[in-house]
Parts: sequence; structure tokens; C-alpha cells
Amino acid sequence: MAQNIGEFLTNRARRDTDLEAIYEPATDNRLSYRELNDRSNQVAHSLKDLGVAKGDRVGLLLMNGKEFVETFFAVAKIGAVNVPLNWRLVADELEFILDDAGTTVLLFSEEFAELASELRSRGDKTQISNWIQVGGDTTEGALDYDDWMGSSSTTEPEIEGGDDDLVFIMYTSGTTGLPKGVMHSHDTVLWANITNATTADMQHYDRFLNALPLFHVGALTPIITSVFVGGSITLMKSFDPAASWDLIRDEKINTTLMVPVMLQFMLLTYDAENHDHTSLRNVISGAAPVPVSLIETYTEMGIEIHQVYGLTETCGPACIISSEDAVSRAGSTGKAFTFTEVRVVDEDGNECAPDEAGEVEVKGPHIMVGYWNRPEANAETLVEGWLKTGDIATMDSDG
Repeated sequence: MAQNIGEFLTNRARRDTDLEAIYEPATDNRLSYRELNDRSNQVAHSLKDLGVAKGDRVGLLLMNGKEFVETFFAVAKIGAVNVPLNWRLVADELEFILDDAGTTVLLFSEEFAELASELRSRGDKTQISNWIQVGGDTTEGALDYDDWMGSSSTTEPEIEGGDDDLVFIMYTSGTTGLPKGVMHSHDTVLWANITNATTADMQHYDRFLNALPLFHVGALTPIITSVFVGGSITLMKSFDPAASWDLIRDEKINTTLMVPVMLQFMLLTYDAENHDHTSLRNVISGAAPVPVSLIETYTEMGIEIHQVYGLTETCGPACIISSEDAVSRAGSTGKAFTFTEVRVVDEDGNECAPDEAGEVEVKGPHIMVGYWNRPEANAETLVEGWLKTGDIATMDSDG
């Protein structure tokens, strides 16, 4: 039987029917897993009514919210392919991505209605036939999200696709050239979630806080992992440090995801008398090294910081390091995640000696399928199962 990522939500709704799945502070809206799955099924049926079929690409130009999550799983259930879009990009950049991916349906938040109208005005420069607006007064030529999905059935759609079939394409610009679509399958996402659950300390019933945009793999994968393990997600529309402390206190948050600059802003707004953080067990951080002084401050507060190194191409995880090791081995990215191999090689592809600089390569079942429509880049980047990251590092004798 094929493993379809959409069934993460289906199975969780069966096992933890009334467990809170998502809380949106911006709307004060809470959904149980049954409610989230019902809504996801409605979206799935609505997409099929538009003619979306297995392998079709669906664009997500969405702010953080339940609509992103329920649509992501809906698209997966029917075997279509999610294309999360960076809403910080301008129209020309988005047009290239939408055209390159062959996106036929675009869901967009009301914040991006003007941007969507600009894209729609360009006519046949994209292949989009259906535009769906989430929130606000619906713009000309678009369907209202709630009206569109609200009357559809909550029954489970026929599950299509899985295993090696694509579940999302996420575009990354890298250092040179036009953006490349990183392809991930149901299998690679499954293994990324297994590695997160086993290595990054994400547990059943954990209350997880996220404020990072879901168009980034570092935010999207932990959201999927929360559903995978049966956690509850507090999903902020955007980051606010003081509000984050309030949510940690009021929602009894156990784990969260923050880049180093967010951790610095958090300290600036921390009020020991009003910000009870005793529930917070674990902070996952990435994108840049966390300064040792910052790690030490959080350690004194009883908060563990796990720093991770990863790429869109690895579906997030590659290496992880604890607070203690990050202080004693400042500058290190730690050791490989479970089920992941990491090595450092020279220009000829030979493994470097300990402490010798070379290129980081990563291997594992969560490595991307490849780049969308980029056979030459695939040949250069994926060599005998190893992902060539382009990053330079050293590896000590302890790995």
C-alpha cells in the first residue's frame, strides 16, 4: 500500500479526534484534528471539482493559517503537488516560478490580492485557470475560499498517489541563476518527519509554536511532523516576540522554532514576572549559528536550544547539536540526524581527513528527488546518492 502524506492527517483525526490540532492567535480560532481533517477533505473534493488531478501543481501564496495546512494535506491526498510560494517575491519572480512549475490553481491570501491581480492581468504568461482568495473582499476573477470549499463533502476523498510521487515543489534561488524547484516525494517527506520525531525531540501531545512562514521548508516540515506525532500547533500569522512569550505561557508551549535573530528579540521583551516559560522544553533553531552568549542565557533560563543544519534539498534535517555541545564546540553544526549520513570531501570526491576543509555532502532517504526540469543541475548535485551542498566545512574525529 502506497504511503500518502495526506493520510498523516486522516489517521491522526481517527486516533486523536478531539485533540486540538491548530490554534490561530490572529483569529482566536481553534480546530480539533477531526475538524481540520473535515476541512481538508472539503478542500480536496473542491479541488477535484475544479479538475485538479494527480500530478497537477497547486500554488500556495498564503500567510500562515489553517488554510495553508488544510490545503497542503488536501493536495497531498488527491495526489496533486503543492507549490508553496515565497510571498516576499515580486510579480516577475512569482510569474517565473508559476510558469516553470506549470501551476494550474493558485490560492492566495487577501494580503496578496493586488499581487494576484497583477499576475492574472498577464494573461497566458502563466497556466493558472483558477484563482482562489482566502479572506477579504474577493477580487474580480477569483473564487472566495470559504464559499468554494464550504459546501463540499467532509468524507475522505479517494487517496491517490504516494511513495515516489511528488508531494511538493519548493523553489530556492541558491547562489546563482534562476530559482530551482526542489522536488520532494511522499517518501522523502515521510523520512524527514521520522528523523525530526526521533532526533529533534518532537513528541505526541507536544504543543508547538511556529511564527516562521510556511513557504520555508524549515517551518513546513515541523508543522507536518506535529501532525505526524500528534502534537498541537499554535500558528502565528507573523512573529511578535512579546506575543510569543504570552503564547508560551498561556498555551503551555513545549517546543518552538526560531532563528537566532528571533531569539535575540525574545530576550528584549522577556518579563520574568509575567512570562512563565516552565512548559518550554525545547527550541529548534537554524539558518545561522546561535551565539554562545545567547545559548548560555537560555540555558540559565532552563531552555534547551537544538541547532539544526539543513537545506530545502534535505527537506530540513541534516545535522543537529545540543546547547551543551554548541558551547563546548562553538561553530559546530553537530552530528547527523538519524538515518542521515554526512561527509566532507575534497575536489576529487574523496573523504577529507579530520579537520581538513572540504565540501559537505549529505545522504539519506529524505534527500530531494531532484530539481524540477533541471536535468543538468541534478547530474551535478546528486552523485551516487550523495547531495553536494556546496557548503564548506571540516569534520573532526568525533564526526
